[in-house]
Amino acid sequence: MSILLVRNDNNYKPWLKAFAKHPEAPVIVTPQTQHNPEDIKMILTWKAPAGSFTAYPQVPAIGSLGAGVDHLFDDPSLPKDAVITRVVNDKLSGDMQEFVLAHCLNHIKNLNIYATTQNQWNPLPYKRVSDIRVGILGLGTLGQAVGGLLNKVGFTVMGWSQHKKNIATIKSYTTTELDLFLSQADILVCLLPLTEATRGILDKELFYKLPQGAYLINVARGAHLNEEDLIEAINNEHLSGAALDVFDQEPLPVDHVLRKFSKILITPHVASVSNPESVVPQIIENYKRLIAGKALLNVVSREQQY
Repeated sequence: MSILLVRNDNNYKPWLKAFAKHPEAPVIVTPQTQHNPEDIKMILTWKAPAGSFTAYPQVPAIGSLGAGVDHLFDDPSLPKDAVITRVVNDKLSGDMQEFVLAHCLNHIKNLNIYATTQNQWNPLPYKRVSDIRVGILGLGTLGQAVGGLLNKVGFTVMGWSQHKKNIATIKSYTTTELDLFLSQADILVCLLPLTEATRGILDKELFYKLPQGAYLINVARGAHLNEEDLIEAINNEHLSGAALDVFDQEPLPVDHVLRKFSKILITPHVASVSNPESVVPQIIENYKRLIAGKALLNVVSREQQY
């Protein structure tokens, strides 16, 4: 009974090193290692090449090596009966908190503008955290963690999600209240899961419901964003700019149109990256639960896709 690792980047070394500390869970890598598909009890993957699950129709569990699971549901070969899990990790949450906070402060203090105008001396008016209302699209584990830190720093924080959340420091809005939520967000942070319902949600219709001069931070998935609509909203000066960490095409081509705009700050999908040493223990726990016939942790709903 083994665990199979499948990654699109073939970056297996740090993961195998972390798993080596847990010999009770034998791990193999495909396609480098010959194996019997029936021996595989759990597949762990990050953006596996399409069709990677074809040989494993009866595998009991498939886990994402990150917080996102959209890459699993995009693959038609995903076994219909496998339990789907994802990573929930304090380090992932902490990294995302720090990353979004940095972007919020960078924006209100004009640091990105100064970075792109190094040969000028042009002091600009800045804002204080107490002046800013941050709206978070998606109040899951990461959204709540980010909102909590922003609130501690002094931002007014709101969140929007499918179901109302009872969070003392974050005002919660639900599906029918999206317009009201958007109308108050000086900075909009997208932390939504990528589903059919949220694909393309960051579009012209949404942008023009935000206050004039609002700023967008997308750290969820590139497919949430309509890039042409973002460019139009910035050119029309309805949005003051955007910070984008995720893209439909990654790596983002060097000649991509988004790179031509000084008001768009681009980073290479680095907001929150799974650390094998901190993630593997929860995977081992799930493997033990699977072998013992117990319920797994961090299970994903196939219906909701998160």
